Parts: sequence; structure tokens; C-alpha cells
Amino acid sequence: MMSDSGSDEDITAEDGGSTESVRKGCDALVSTQRSKLQQRRAKLNQQINRELRLRSGAENLYRASSNPKVKETVALELSFVNSNLQLLKEELEELNSSMNVYQTESETVSVPMIPLGLKETKEIDMSVPLQDFISEHYSEDASLYLNEIRDFMELRQAMRTPSRNEAGQELLMDYYNQLYFLDQRFFSPHRSLGVHFHWYDSLTGVPSVQRALAFEKGSVLFNIGALYTQIGARQDRSTLTGIQNAIDAFQRAAGAFLYLQENFSHAPSLDMSSPALSMLVRLMVAQVQECVCEKVILDMQDNNLNVLLQAAQEAARVSDVYSLVLQAMSVPLLKDYVPFSWISMVQVKTHHFRALAHYYTAVALCDCPGMSDEDEDEGGEIKALIQVHTRRPEKLNLHDPEDKRRLGKAHLRKAIIRHEEALRLHSVCKMLRKMDILQEVLSHAHACSLEKYSEIDQEDDFCEVAEAPEIQSHTQQKPDIKTPDFSGVRVTDIFQRLGPLSVFAARNRWVRRHACLVRGEAGLGLTLRGDSPVLVAGVLPGGCAAEAGLREGDYIVAVNGADCRWAEHAEVVHALKSCTERGLELDVITLQSHEVERRTTLSAAGEKECQSGSQRTAGREDERGSSSLRNWSWRSGAVTKRLGSTLSLSFGPYAVLSKDTMPQTYKRKRSWSRAVFSNLQRKGLEKRFEIQKYVTKPDRKQLAAMLGLTDAQVKVWFQNRRMKWRHSKEAQAQKDKEKEQPDKSATETEPKEREDSECESEPSESEFEDVAEDKSDVDISDLNKASVIIPGALDTSSTNSMTEPSATAQQTPL
Repeated sequence: MMSDSGSDEDITAEDGGSTESVRKGCDALVSTQRSKLQQRRAKLNQQINRELRLRSGAENLYRASSNPKVKETVALELSFVNSNLQLLKEELEELNSSMNVYQTESETVSVPMIPLGLKETKEIDMSVPLQDFISEHYSEDASLYLNEIRDFMELRQAMRTPSRNEAGQELLMDYYNQLYFLDQRFFSPHRSLGVHFHWYDSLTGVPSVQRALAFEKGSVLFNIGALYTQIGARQDRSTLTGIQNAIDAFQRAAGAFLYLQENFSHAPSLDMSSPALSMLVRLMVAQVQECVCEKVILDMQDNNLNVLLQAAQEAARVSDVYSLVLQAMSVPLLKDYVPFSWISMVQVKTHHFRALAHYYTAVALCDCPGMSDEDEDEGGEIKALIQVHTRRPEKLNLHDPEDKRRLGKAHLRKAIIRHEEALRLHSVCKMLRKMDILQEVLSHAHACSLEKYSEIDQEDDFCEVAEAPEIQSHTQQKPDIKTPDFSGVRVTDIFQRLGPLSVFAARNRWVRRHACLVRGEAGLGLTLRGDSPVLVAGVLPGGCAAEAGLREGDYIVAVNGADCRWAEHAEVVHALKSCTERGLELDVITLQSHEVERRTTLSAAGEKECQSGSQRTAGREDERGSSSLRNWSWRSGAVTKRLGSTLSLSFGPYAVLSKDTMPQTYKRKRSWSRAVFSNLQRKGLEKRFEIQKYVTKPDRKQLAAMLGLTDAQVKVWFQNRRMKWRHSKEAQAQKDKEKEQPDKSATETEPKEREDSECESEPSESEFEDVAEDKSDVDISDLNKASVIIPGALDTSSTNSMTEPSATAQQTPL
């Protein structure tokens, strides 16, 4: 675990003895160096935003005006605004490049890391939009949820200033997970909440505003990665524990940026664009590799050939990775965006670690003990010295100590040249010159190379100067990018009092009704299934529940005024069993999808009855021989008007009839064609069916879009496939039953079958379809819990009308 012992950001009470509790992970009450830096960044962001608005207005005025004097004045004002904007951006870049703020406070000398500043955001008030949505969509008293709204607003406020430790990370993760519940509760696809999220670019301070909650999620995820970079940069890398913590932090930062790149597109700000995130991932990987190199150097033993060569190859690997980061920073989109101090730091590290690679190789060549007398050991050492180079040294015999000294001297010359280039680049950048620790590290490494070169240099050395090959890069520990583990931080939905998310969500619409249920002599006559909330799975026609207005698909949300949205199945059944002669007061809701399907069924039944009635009336009129205005002839396929009418239309039996041409006694039946699925579509449907027998409505729409089918085709296919699967399952169960009991007679099985028919029923397709659409996050095993409140045993037809979910469903007769 990464810890920040002795952190200057620990939560303390303000002077004055305030005992107010501060949310864990937030340092808003502590005036630290980092909080002061964020305050300065926030002020600069506001000033940059104001200058951008001034520039936009001046540009519009310049384009709209035709007066030369006005244009001249506006052009002068534009130049002034642009100069101010450039100064503000440079000042902000200087603040963002203040890597000293995020570095370790240890006294040991080490190369500074490149941390990333957090994205700033405006404080927004979501209380009014949330209260309006609760009142309009959930039909609840919004004043009862003021505490939940205040808790969420406090969580967002605390998220703006997280502490630089594990508590701060948990705070950001907590808010990120809460955004999922907020999205499901309040962000409806049918209406906008009216909340605008303001976030500023991490490096330039340019503001971005969007109403989409995905922008808020992406910005929080960016801050999660940025905070990991600050935690990694602050570790004391003079110990193995500190190095390991830094490696873990940078790997998690790379995982956060990579996750953001893969799941967030069309970024409104440049710091969240794909090229910028790709560059940040490479930068984090390079810093992980740098920590691995420091770990090898820390474990180094004096005059150990293998360890020296390994350190040389690790340093060469770090140099190569930083060169890739430099290429990513040089793309056209990022060339003028990345701070100059970052580019200079990457260039300095590229040359510095390449110099260290040559230096450790030279030390291995010159300072290691002489070769052993054993030929096998000598051959292994020579092979290791050859393999550390990208190519074999020319005109040099590594068995000869003099040639080894010459090759080491050549490596030292390259190391000194690289060190001098790193010092030159350091002196060019204004921000790097302020970093005394970096100056000390580069000067110390340069001095060590010069000292070593003076030790092996000989005045009477007139031999030809040798050429040192480059060092072959290699690492013993490759970076492991760790994606964010959001499940590690367990959160509770702040607005859980609104009800279970499977039903009480922004995407659902429902109608709330009040019903008075009185027990009759035959019982209540309804079937319950599931819990949280309990679903009315079936209503007995003519029973007490039907007379009270309960319908199949209703959810019971209150019994006698007691809220039971989160109640268990057994609790609701017990409450209904306690029904007296005075009755029960029930509050139920009906999802609009269920209501629409019920109305469609009723209208279809009425239409069918009207059609049959009209056909019977037409038959009676034909028997009486009464004349009609139009004669319909299926053989001739024509309709003709009598009484000398000039209209005469001819069409086939499947043509579309209008009101003027359709006979009064005929109503054409709609023809349906069987859908033909391709092999690819059938395979895709079968694959989904193996995973999920009952698909929800959103999943069904997504599957239909993927396979190029309509929603109705997918729904009908799943219904038919479930029926086929159920029949095959029953046939297999019957076969197994016959094998287990081959000697039972038919007279013994008939009463058993009759008894089963009274307690079991076949699940209907529409029943599970509705439940799958409305309770997408409920397990199928939960749906199989059912209780039937009926007057004793029923016949088979009555049981089937109540659509029991499974053959083993629990029944509770009253």
C-alpha cells in the first residue's frame, strides 16, 4: 500500500477549535503549498476564461463592423487581449510545470519525476434541478431528500481537493461510483436535467462546458490518474519500499489514462484527447522503467560484473523509452500544447540515462577483477561483455586488458558527451534551472564520469582511439499497466430511498395508483413474485384483487402506508396474509410499458370481436338478399360501384383499401411473413441465448442493431427459442423420470399429475419479457420466488391464467 507518512496534507481542525468533521481524503481546510497552488491555478483559469470571452467579442465586432476607425480600435484591443492571454498561459504553464511542489521531501538526491496537475472544476449547485426531477418524475416530496442532495453536493465539493494519498484516491473513486447511480436516477434519455459541468484544461486552463455526465466521469477519471502521478513523484526512492510504491503508483496512473482513452471519445478538451492520453501513458511507462533502473542501481554491489552490465542495460532501456515519449510529444497536435519544461525534462533524461549506460559499461570493463583462470568462466564474462553492445567491438580483443581499458575509455568519452548535452538542455529551460536537485544530479553524474576518465587516461597513450558501440537496452521487469479497480471501493447509493434502481430509474415511466384490497370468501386472488419491489405476477379474473383494480405487472410499493419498495418477498406476503375484513390499503405502480401492452391487447381483442360481429352481420344481410353499394369479388379481384357511378377501381385481394373503396362488411386480415435469418444472425442469437435466456429491452435493442434485425424479430425469436428450450428440457426430464421409475403404473401417476397441475404452471412469455425489461439487474433465481394468494386448490385453467414463473414456485393459500 502506498502511504504518505508525515504528509503535510493530513486532515486537521482549523485554528479556533472547530470540531466540524472533514470528509476523509479532502484537504480543503488545510492551507498547504499544494492547496495554494490550486488556488492560484483557479484564479488564472478564471482570468483566462475572461480574456477568451473578450477576444471572442472583439473578433465578432471586427467582422461585423465596416467602419475603418472601429476596426482599427478593435484590432488594437485584440492585440492587447492576445498579449494578456499569452502571459496568463505562460504563467499557468509555469505553475503546472512546478514539479518541485509534488516532489519528495526526502534529503536524498534523485532525478525528479514529471507529475500531472489536477483538472479544476467550477462549483455547481444541483439542488434545484434534482429537487425538480424528484418532484416531476418520482412524484415524491423533494423536501424529504434534502439531506441526500446535500450529501452529494458535499461529496462533489470534497472531490475538488483530494489529499495526495490513498484516502484521496478513495474519495475520487467514491464520487466516480456515485456518478453511476446519479446517471441512472436523474439523467433521462427523454429530458435534460439542465446542469452544465465546467472543467478546465489541466495544462492550458482553457474551459470546457458540457451537459453530458460522461464529461464529468471522464474528468474525474483523469484526476484519478493525475493524483497517482503525484503520489508516485512524492515517494522516497532512496529505499526499496519507496521505489516499489512509486512503480505501483505510475502503473496505476498509466492504467487510468489508458482506460480513459479506450472508453471516452470526442473529448472537448485537449488534455483528454486520444493523442494526449497516449502520450501520458507512454510517459508513465517511462517513469516506471526509470524506477526499475533505480532499483537495480540501489541493489548494486561493488565491482560485480553482471550487476554493472544489468544496470547499463536498464539505463539504456530508460533512454529508449523516453525517446518514444519525446516522439509522442512532437506530434502536430501536441507540439505546441505540451509544456516546454516537460519536453526539456524528457530530453534531459534521455541523454542522462544514455550517459549512465555508457558509464556503467566502462566501470564493468575497467574496475572488475581480472578474468578467472578457468576457461568456462572467462568465456562467459567475455560473452556478457559482447552481448551488452548492439554490435561486437571492432579491432579489439576483450581478452586483452589493454583493449578493455581502451573500450572503457571510449564509453566514458560518450558518457561525458551525453552528460554535457543534458547539462546544456537543462540550462536552456527556465523552469528546469529552478530545480536545484536536478542540477545537483546531473553535475554529480558528470563529475563521476570525468573522474573515472582521468583515472584510466594515460599521458603516453598514443594508441588509436577506439569506437564504443551503443548499449543494448534490456529490462528485467516490464511495466504492468493496472486498470482502475472501481469495485475495490464499496459505495452505497445516496438516493436509495427513491427505490430499487431496477424500477425507479430515470429511464422508466410509471403510473401510481391507490387500491383498497378486501378479503373475500374465496381469498385475495393474486400471485406475487420477486422482491424489492414485489411484483403482481397474476390476478384471478373476478377475484378480490381484480375488483380492487390490481393488474398483472403492478409493483406493490406500500401496504397500509408502510413503504415496501425495499421489502423482501416474505414480508409483503406476511402483510397481505394479515388482511382483515376491513381490507388493506395498497399503493401500486404500473410501468408504462406494461400499460401500453395491456391496452394493445385489449384493443386487439376488441378489434377481433368487432370484426367477427361485422362478418356475422354481413352474412345475415346476404341471406336476406338486400342490395349493397359495393360487390366484393375475390375471383375477379375488383370492386365496382352500382347505380351508374363513374368510379371503378380494380385491385387484387392484397391491395390497400381506403375508406372510400373498402366494403362496409369486410375487414382485411393483416398478413405476416416469416422472418428468414442468415447464418451469422442465427449464430449471434444462439450465442446470446446461451448466455442470457431472458434479454432486457435495452439489450434486445442493442442486439437487434448489431445483427441488423428489428426489435420485434429479436423478441419473437427469443420467445420461440425459449419455448423450444423448455420443451426439450421437459422431454429430457420425462425420459429421466421414466428411467428412474419404470415399474410405476398409470393409476398411480394420474393422481400425481393432477396434483402437480394444481400447484404448477407453465411460465408465459410475456410475463418474463416484462420482468426482464423492467428488472434488468435482478437475477432469474430471484424471479422464481413467488407466492400465490388464492382460495385453496385451483383447476389447471385457473392456475395457468395466473402465469406462475416456474414449476417449483412457492404457493401460499389463504
